[in-house]
Amino acid sequence: MTEKPTGGVQSVERALTLLELMAATEDGARLSDLARSAGLAASTAHRLLTTLEQRGFAQSDAASGRWHIGQRSFAVGSAYTRQRNFVVPALPFLRRLRDMTRETANLGVIENGEVVTLSQVESREIMRAISPPGGRVPVLCSGMGKAILATWEDAAIDRLIDRHGLRAMTPRSLTDRAAVHKEIGLVRARGYALDDEEFVLGLRCVAAVVWSPQAEAACAISVSGLAARMTPEKVAETGTIVMRLAAELTATLGGRPPE
Repeated sequence: MTEKPTGGVQSVERALTLLELMAATEDGARLSDLARSAGLAASTAHRLLTTLEQRGFAQSDAASGRWHIGQRSFAVGSAYTRQRNFVVPALPFLRRLRDMTRETANLGVIENGEVVTLSQVESREIMRAISPPGGRVPVLCSGMGKAILATWEDAAIDRLIDRHGLRAMTPRSLTDRAAVHKEIGLVRARGYALDDEEFVLGLRCVAAVVWSPQAEAACAISVSGLAARMTPEKVAETGTIVMRLAAELTATLGGRPPE
């Protein structure tokens, strides 16, 4: 077949396609089958597979002529699971949070300057706060984001701001570096973070950090609800509950706060 000249991005896409095809076959796949399925010339497929093999992401069986996923692919892929091994154990705690507060409970992590919701247990209230799993929020517009950032050094927070900026989602969002550090200081002092209508007007969120066995922030859990229900009194009460359950989840995961 005749191929168009390829750039670096296209080459990466083709290599990833070959990895996906190999991963879908338990007994490996022949070069000709991989090339046909990927829409590539056999010579191109072989060149990409050889490069992947040199890096440990693929391996060939000379006896059968089949290609298989390499050990390095497994190591890289399993890293995601290792980093997210708190999602399933957290579910009972999220349910308890929901039942104790009657509001939506969430679990999230920071990725690329945003908080990603990984798990959620919805409130049973008719009017409830919902940011579905997979949803992204600017890190400093999020209670969970602030809770995690409070475990970072100030210089690391400044680097995050330099890289991602301060996005204002509502008039209450933090848009000043000094205000950010003041807010983070409050989080560190009281033990829980607050999104005070900074992502969505009319919505408040209270969050606390969950620690890993390495004494680093593994994730954060939070309770979010309508501001009309999340009064200052309820925010303080919810903060105590969230901190307690975050500490219990930390213990369940074998985590520990830094000394």
